Amino acid sequence: MEQNNYQGALQKSIDSGFSMASTSNEVIKGIDLSGKNAIVTGGNTGIGLETTKTLAKAGATVIVPARDIEKAKRNLKGINNVEIVAMDLMNPASIDTFAETFLASNRSLHLLINNAGIMWVPLRRDSRGIESQLATNYLAQFQLTAKLWPALKKANGARVLNVSSQGHQFAPFNFDDPNFLNREYETLQAYGQSKTASNLFTLELDNRAKTFNVRAYSLHPGSIGGTELGREAPLELFQKMGFCDAEGNMLPEIVASLKTIPQGAATTIWCATSPMLDSMGGVYCEDVDVAELALGQDISSGVKPYSLDQTNAIRLWKLTEDLTGISFSIN
Repeated sequence: MEQNNYQGALQKSIDSGFSMASTSNEVIKGIDLSGKNAIVTGGNTGIGLETTKTLAKAGATVIVPARDIEKAKRNLKGINNVEIVAMDLMNPASIDTFAETFLASNRSLHLLINNAGIMWVPLRRDSRGIESQLATNYLAQFQLTAKLWPALKKANGARVLNVSSQGHQFAPFNFDDPNFLNREYETLQAYGQSKTASNLFTLELDNRAKTFNVRAYSLHPGSIGGTELGREAPLELFQKMGFCDAEGNMLPEIVASLKTIPQGAATTIWCATSPMLDSMGGVYCEDVDVAELALGQDISSGVKPYSLDQTNAIRLWKLTEDLTGISFSIN
């Protein structure tokens, strides 16, 4: 029987041949995606834009859902094989409309890359009363994947990628109070639990979907310079985390540790296309390889066991169906 990744059973390097310095262009070399369809959320900025460019250049048709259509058109101008369609991840009805439109095209979906995310935001809630980082970084992934399931199954060889973060190590998922109704809001705790949720979803999705030749992967792209992820973060937060000095200048050692955007997109591209992953899924990847388990108490490389726990994964799936009102039955 094929092994699953419950409790991190598969979390060890598979010697991919790449490294943290590898770029998206290096990873995609020799891979032809002609005839393949991909959806990349957040595909018009940062590592999402680099992912879109790389997949399109390799021959894939890339559909980019965007809240700001005009901005997406500007950022994606001149890139062939790209379609821009309206969608707002904080609006469940918008996600449904996008998915219905795609399904109506009768196309197979070979790659669903749930790349979009938010971080360092103040407390906000969506129309359902759900905290915004949980809604955007996780519940939207679940809803979009569930609604696009017929197209993923139709591909007979699809992959779902959930862009997670080392930030999952900030917090496990809080089943008692996921929406900060009875505890003080702390933005990094909210971010951490949203990314832990993404890892747990990936784990359970792969276990349920592999029968239909759909595999799932979560990944940490790395700490990357030049993205929009920190656009709402106050300077005091960066200073508290030891990123900046008193004048707001980023410390040299922090600058030296950052990946470029092409390096940041490399793990996404590898998870999306590598033949080395054909027979395995449900794993968390970083630096263009399968990550090791992070067993210490500190923030480090690797993945925390609590975000690969079988009991938590099954429990979260049921809770998510309750929170979203979506029954995601894989059959």
